[in-house]
Amino acid sequence: MDEIPVHGLEELERHVQQLVEAPGTPLDAKLFDEVELQLNDTNIPPLIHRLLPNLTRVLLTYDKDPTILASLCMKLLRPVPFTQALTLASEDALIQALRSPAPAAAILAITVIEKAARSPSDTAILSIMKGVVEEFLRTWLSTPHVEVGEKATKALGDLLEVDCDRRSSATIATKMTGLQLSLNMPPGQGLLWRRIFQDRDIYDLLFSLCSFHTTGTGSGQLDERQKSLAQARLLRVLPRLAVLDFQTITRSHFPEIEGRYKIDEHGLLYFAAVDMVNKEEDMLMHITVIDFFAEFLDVMSTTELTKNTMDYLAALMKKVARTDETLYKSLEAMALNPETNPELVDLLVKLNGYP
Repeated sequence: MDEIPVHGLEELERHVQQLVEAPGTPLDAKLFDEVELQLNDTNIPPLIHRLLPNLTRVLLTYDKDPTILASLCMKLLRPVPFTQALTLASEDALIQALRSPAPAAAILAITVIEKAARSPSDTAILSIMKGVVEEFLRTWLSTPHVEVGEKATKALGDLLEVDCDRRSSATIATKMTGLQLSLNMPPGQGLLWRRIFQDRDIYDLLFSLCSFHTTGTGSGQLDERQKSLAQARLLRVLPRLAVLDFQTITRSHFPEIEGRYKIDEHGLLYFAAVDMVNKEEDMLMHITVIDFFAEFLDVMSTTELTKNTMDYLAALMKKVARTDETLYKSLEAMALNPETNPELVDLLVKLNGYP
C-alpha cells in the first residue's frame, strides 16, 4: 500500500471507523475532499475494500446530508462490477438509499443499479431483486429532484435495452443508428422486462403514480406538481422502449389494472399517450404529450414497421383525431413543415390515409 501515494488515507480510515462507532461524530469534509481529489484509476482498486465497507455502514445510519460520503463512494465504485457492488451494498441498503430524501443517496443507489446494464447476465440478476426494482421505479417517478429523475430515466432505458431479448421479443427491425445495441453483446433474457410488465405490483405502480385520477389521493400518492414530473418521465422513456419491444408496451398484461385507470385500450403506451394526462386542466402536460408524439412518431418513422404495428399506430392516430384537436393540428402542421424529417412526413401521410 506504500505504493499508493494518497495523502491523508490512514487518517480518513480512522475517521470513517470513528463514524461507524459513533454516528454523531462531526464529518471532516476537508479530509474527505483531500483524499477524493487524489483518487485515480490506478490507486482506486486497492482502496475499494479498505474504504467502501465502512463507508456503506456509515451511510446506513447517517442522518445528515450524505453528499460528501456519497461522492467518495461513487468514485470508489467506478471500476466495480455489479455483482461485486452487491457484496458491498445489500438489497436493503440500496432500498434505503433510494428512499432517502437526500438526492446524493438516491444517485449513489442508482449508480450501483445501472451497473447491471453492462451485461445481460447482470440485468438478469437485478430482475430477481423485486424490492430494488420496485423502489427504483418508485424513486424514478416520485423524486422531486431533477438530477435523480434524469439519472433514473437513462438507467432504466439502458437496463431494458441490454435485457431486451432481440432474438424473439423485438417486433420492429430498426434502422436507427442512434440505438446503442451492441452487436458483440449477447441478447438479453427479457427477465427485467417481465419483472416490470408481468409483476402485478410493479405494473400497477406505473399506472398508479402516473394517472391523473390518483393525484393526491391515498398514501404514497403524488401532488399535482410531482404527478406532472412522473408523467413526463414516463413519456420520455417510451419512444426508446417502443423501438426495443413495441409489443410489450402495447399489449394488455393485467386488464383489471388497466381498467381501474379508465383506459379505452390496453397497454402502457396507450395509457401514457391518451389517458394518463388531464389535458383540459393541465396545459403544460398537454404540451408535453404533443412533444412526446412528435418524438415517438419520429422514432417510429426510422424503423421498418410490421402490419400489426401500422394497424396500432393508425388506430392511435384516429383516437387522437377524435379526442385531441390541438394535438392533431400539431401533427398536421408537422407534416406540412418543409423542415420535418422526410421519413416522418411519409409516416404521417400513410397514417392519415390508412384504412
